[in-house]
Amino acid sequence: MAYIDLYRQEFGVEPICHVLQVAPSTYYAAKSRAPSLRSRTDEATTARIRQVNADNYGVYGVRKVHAELNRQGHRVARHAVHRLMRRAGLRGITRAKSPRTTTPAPGLDMRPDLVERSFAADAPNRLWVADTTYIRTFAGWVYAAFVIDVFSRRVLGRQVSRSLRTDLALEALEMAVWNRAHVGRRIDGLVHHSDRGVQYLAVRSTQRLAEAGAVASVGTTGDPYDNAVIESFWSRMQVELLDRRRWRTRLELANAIFEYLEIFHNRQRRHSAIGWLTPIEFEKRLPSTVA
Repeated sequence: MAYIDLYRQEFGVEPICHVLQVAPSTYYAAKSRAPSLRSRTDEATTARIRQVNADNYGVYGVRKVHAELNRQGHRVARHAVHRLMRRAGLRGITRAKSPRTTTPAPGLDMRPDLVERSFAADAPNRLWVADTTYIRTFAGWVYAAFVIDVFSRRVLGRQVSRSLRTDLALEALEMAVWNRAHVGRRIDGLVHHSDRGVQYLAVRSTQRLAEAGAVASVGTTGDPYDNAVIESFWSRMQVELLDRRRWRTRLELANAIFEYLEIFHNRQRRHSAIGWLTPIEFEKRLPSTVA
């Protein structure tokens, strides 16, 4: 039918049907027949898939689109989502490894690795992970630091700067502490895990953790497996946001990171590690005595 539609103006329906050995009545019957239930269902589901794709930075693959559709009450099989996304030319973003920025602190540091690659927490504020990275802009390199709660995968602290300095990591930590403190959540006994970069082993950072009742944990230098949760976060943000355009200024990049984290990552993005919920949604499901 599609072939005849494509060439009917040039050759006419009957001549084409004669060559294809198809009765013209078959073609006209197909054109006048009402769309099937499946085709109508596929059309409606594809529209919903396109909307989910547009609402989530165009980064969701089949699994996340399927989870979001079912959460919205649109029950559909995963294989159907795969078929319709492929037909519509939609696909998720494939992650690639992002760069790390670690300047080892001078001298011998005896702070232990309290995590030992076991990134699990049974409640908020038990384990935070932190790291820094760099991003190219037209105005030069820009550095960013983040703090993530392992329990919910929520980004609690962030900071963007033109230089790789102690204040960069410290200000991200301050934001994370404030985000918990202003809603009455204490972080006593928290383990704050990072690499052995100079930003995290500086005296001011260590003092601030002690004041908040937290303890520092450090992995080895340059080993992504020793901070796997935040490395996964970096690579995901790299392909979902940072690699999709060239940033002009630090302010433009900082605004984009704010929108990505606060509107998308924390409130919209579904994470397989927490049952396909969003970080804030996952935390809200906790009993008040725990949260």
